[in-house]
Amino acid sequence: MKIGIIGAGNIGGNLTRRLTALGHDVSVANSRGPQTLRELAEETGATPVAVEEAARGAEVVVITIPVKAVPSLPSGILDGAADGVAVIDTNNYYPQQRDGRIAEIEDEGITESRWTERQIGHPVIKAFNGTYAQDILDRPREAGDPGRIALPVAGDDETAKATVRALIDEIGFDTVDAGGIDDSWRQQPDTPVYGLQAGVEAVTKALAEASPQRPAAFRG
Repeated sequence: MKIGIIGAGNIGGNLTRRLTALGHDVSVANSRGPQTLRELAEETGATPVAVEEAARGAEVVVITIPVKAVPSLPSGILDGAADGVAVIDTNNYYPQQRDGRIAEIEDEGITESRWTERQIGHPVIKAFNGTYAQDILDRPREAGDPGRIALPVAGDDETAKATVRALIDEIGFDTVDAGGIDDSWRQQPDTPVYGLQAGVEAVTKALAEASPQRPAAFRG
């Protein structure tokens, strides 16, 4: 598939490494410009591009940047993407640690991924937000392996969700359907599933045990 990755930090960089290794056509962008991605491109064979070009022709787009940077994405960022593009949101809202207070999230009680949808004008699939970046490279396993990790995946677009779950399976992880985007609070920071390195049964249990109350450490 043609995949665009916006953000080349720990998650974005390792997804670039893993997806190119699997043979996908990956374009990667960051806020500092394609010239700063030369080493990653040489290592992986990915194409470094400007943010405005990252989604061009892409069947999957990964947005993996700080939440506070999402409103600064270029208008129409997905205009050149393939029809039915699946957009993966890996982001987490850290108001005290990084992002500052975002009124819509705090006052309306919406999930951070619902807020991201509003900013980009397109449905998103919440995935990889509680995944250790190094696990993307170190922990892939064949289907059926008892040590295979499961990742929660939330989203309203069932077709896009199926695309993302199939891609995660190809990367080397099981998935658990975590419901719609309004249910994605179950995998936000400080929930039982956040950072959990476990299989389907444990991830399913952790999602069920989550509280909708946003912890004080993650409120602005």
